[in-house]
Amino acid sequence: MNRLILLLLAASAANAQDLVARGADVYAKSCGTGYCHAPKGGGGGAAPRLAARGFTEEYISQTVQRGISGTAMPGFAGVLPRGEMAAVLAYIGSLNGIAPSRGPAQEAEAEDKLAPDAARGRGLFFDAVRGFGRCSTCHEVAGRGIPVASPIATVPSDVAALRQLATPQVHTATVAGETFPALVVSQGKNQVKVYDLTAPPPVLRTLAPASVQLKDGSSWRHSSVVSSYSDADLQAILAFLRATAVR
Repeated sequence: MNRLILLLLAASAANAQDLVARGADVYAKSCGTGYCHAPKGGGGGAAPRLAARGFTEEYISQTVQRGISGTAMPGFAGVLPRGEMAAVLAYIGSLNGIAPSRGPAQEAEAEDKLAPDAARGRGLFFDAVRGFGRCSTCHEVAGRGIPVASPIATVPSDVAALRQLATPQVHTATVAGETFPALVVSQGKNQVKVYDLTAPPPVLRTLAPASVQLKDGSSWRHSSVVSSYSDADLQAILAFLRATAVR
C-alpha cells in the first residue's frame, strides 16, 4: 500500500513538473519579452519582477486573467486557451514557491484531450486576432469569454443553423429618437439595462424606464457577427461546442 502511494505521488509530481514546464514556454512567448516581465520572471523588463514576490495563488490567477486597470497589464482570460492559462499560472506560481494545485493540472489535461477539430474550434472561438469579431466577445464557454448572451444550452445542428441562429431575445429600442438593436438584461421600476448591439463589442446601457421604448423583433442578425468565419471555421467551432459547452 505504501509503495502504491509513493508511485501515485511520484506520478503527480511528474505531471506538475510537466505543467510548469509548459507554462514556462507559454510565459516566454506571451510575457517574458523585453518590453514586459523579462525572462524567468526576473527584473530588467519594462514590467515588474514576478519571481520571489510572495504572490498568492489567488492574486496570480486574478491578475493574469483580468489584468490591472490603468496599467499596461492586459487580461489574458479571453486570449490564452484554458490549458495554456492553467500552465502559465502554475509557472508563475512556481516562481513564488507555490506548487501547482490539482485543479489547473486537471484542466490542462482535459483540454489536451480535445479532438484536433475541436481544439482548432476552441482557438477560433477565442481568437484574439479577430478583435471583437470573435465568438467570445458575446459568449462564455468553460469560464472564458464574456457572458453577454445566455449560456449555450443547445449547440446548432450545422453551420447554416449557426449562421441563421434565431435571436428572439433581441429587441428594437428607441431612446431620444435613436433606434438600435438591444439585448435586454433586466427591466425594473427604476432602470432598464440593455446591451446595445449596434456594433461590436456590445455596450451595456442603463436607462430610465420612461426614456426607452422596446419593440419585439429587430433587423439584427447573428450572421452579421460571425461573418469573419468561414464555413470550415464554424464547423470546427461547432465541434468545440459539442465537446465543451454541452455535457
